[in-house]
Amino acid sequence: MHPVIQQVTDRIAARSQKSRAIYLKRIEKARLKGPHRGTLSCGNLAHGFAACGQQDKGDLRSLTKANIGIISSYNDMLSAHQPYESYPAIIKQAANEVGSVAQFAGGVPAMCDGVTQGQPGMELSLMSRDIIAMSAAVGLSHNMFDGGLMLGICDKIIPGLLMAAFSFGHLPFVFVPAGPMPSGIPNKEKARVRQLFAEGKVGKEELLEAESASYHSAGTCTFYGTANSNQLVVEMMGLHLPGASFVNPGTPLRDELTKAATRQVTRLTDLGTDYMPIGQMIDVKSIVNGLVGLLATGGSTNHTMHLIAVARSAGFLLNWDDFADLSRVTPLVTRIYPNGQADINHFQYAGGMAYLIRTLLDEGLLHEDVNTVAGFGLRRYTQQPVLQDGTLVWVDGPTESQDLDVLASAAKPFKDHGGLEVLSGNLGRAVMKTSALRDGTEVVTAPAVVFSSQHELDAAFQAGKLDKDCVVVVRFQGPKAIGMPELHKLTPPLGVLQDRGFKVALVTDGRMSGASGKVPAAIHVTPEAVEGGLIAKVLDGDMVRVDAEKGVLELLVSADELAKRAIPEIDLADSYAGMGRELFGGLRAQLTGAEQGACALFYTEDHLAEDAAHG
Repeated sequence: MHPVIQQVTDRIAARSQKSRAIYLKRIEKARLKGPHRGTLSCGNLAHGFAACGQQDKGDLRSLTKANIGIISSYNDMLSAHQPYESYPAIIKQAANEVGSVAQFAGGVPAMCDGVTQGQPGMELSLMSRDIIAMSAAVGLSHNMFDGGLMLGICDKIIPGLLMAAFSFGHLPFVFVPAGPMPSGIPNKEKARVRQLFAEGKVGKEELLEAESASYHSAGTCTFYGTANSNQLVVEMMGLHLPGASFVNPGTPLRDELTKAATRQVTRLTDLGTDYMPIGQMIDVKSIVNGLVGLLATGGSTNHTMHLIAVARSAGFLLNWDDFADLSRVTPLVTRIYPNGQADINHFQYAGGMAYLIRTLLDEGLLHEDVNTVAGFGLRRYTQQPVLQDGTLVWVDGPTESQDLDVLASAAKPFKDHGGLEVLSGNLGRAVMKTSALRDGTEVVTAPAVVFSSQHELDAAFQAGKLDKDCVVVVRFQGPKAIGMPELHKLTPPLGVLQDRGFKVALVTDGRMSGASGKVPAAIHVTPEAVEGGLIAKVLDGDMVRVDAEKGVLELLVSADELAKRAIPEIDLADSYAGMGRELFGGLRAQLTGAEQGACALFYTEDHLAEDAAHG
């Protein structure tokens, strides 16, 4: 193992010793109660299988056949989740064929940041992760199940499902993807039309035509945002079957992988001989493997929050220093939009997960000695699934990249460090996705231009007020302020300013997520403005330094001057009602800071004190 990766692994384990021990004790207590249907009264159990056929009723009464709970994010408005419509029937048949039962335990909400960006609904997006976790927990709470299949893809859905699964850590779970849509127009062309629209050079009809040619069919969006980062991280952690992440929907291979996932989870239940509950299977090495995979591919910055919350749900304490230290020694081995022009299908053709995991293992950057849903050892994931005469088999994946412009080796990477930097200074702490930055843009020192919403910035851009070197500061966008919406409306105008030759950077307590690109953006600034963070005191014209090379985020104003400034009063009432937002006030008020996972579920005062004690 690379010594730094081992050091970070050991550091997380030591920091988490108490919380992890408490977690393991809790799930062992749940296991000792035995097959859970056996604890139900006759009336309880009769309710649980009343709608089943006679065969399934008999199997569930016997307490010897596994019952698999299906949790699904299906809806037919969102392309990524539409393929899940047919999965329950496939899963139930596959379970019956191996003498088990599967029941649809419950659905979870699945909202799309691509639909809600720039809209009021986006202010519910981050909070939906915790709602998804709770919704899945309700579905699993009937005590009817010996294992579960988690059907989810995008943004907050996979993190929420992971948090729920760890809450039922005495059960085995397999995560079941649906795959990306086929490639549409090139990402470079889509970005070009977006910038032309931002400049007023094309109209809405031309923009809609380009967007429709990009997002054009069922399946996950093909750029490397949070959705595809989710799939990659879950496979790196061993929670998908090998090679399952990026097989297109509606294909025979995709259906066979779903059937195989069903068969596999039945083998892992406590009714068999290969019991492997998720709470024990995922250890600190699995968590670090997920982090390394994210960094090696320039994945979504949303995971600097999500993986902290997910790890906490399994008893592990992560912080941004762990991300930063791993990033410094993890090579960047992919070029997938927005870090390049290729999409996730091109990555798959170039060797996909099998080659990615192989090259990282060969350079000592991943822990090989981990449990997975496919058995012990991550080397199993250097194989890829294929159909031979209609039968699903795994064969050795490529030993060399099939396209060095998209997927490099860890020995000869695109960059010798990962795609993430943590910035610190008097403005607080922030993260920056650096994998897509152009050379020469890593350091910006310029006067601040301050806004309290992305819409204000857009208006200033249209009025020509931003044609200069500047650090754009967008504050009061954090978790407790308005739920931390993604600020995608900032991307096209800032890109235009950069293309015009201006030195531009962004500083915000909001988020930009997986679509972060070529403009240096210090995001997730903590503490946020509404919590008294210094970002609230920045004034137009103040000099700000954003330095991704040295990890510095500094407001170049004297301490004496800053002491004289009051935090401005701002009316956020428009964000607290409408489009359902009034229902989320209590949850929003409980959210922790971004570095603590922006989470309302696992953090009590005791937890926060424990985190502080461990740095």
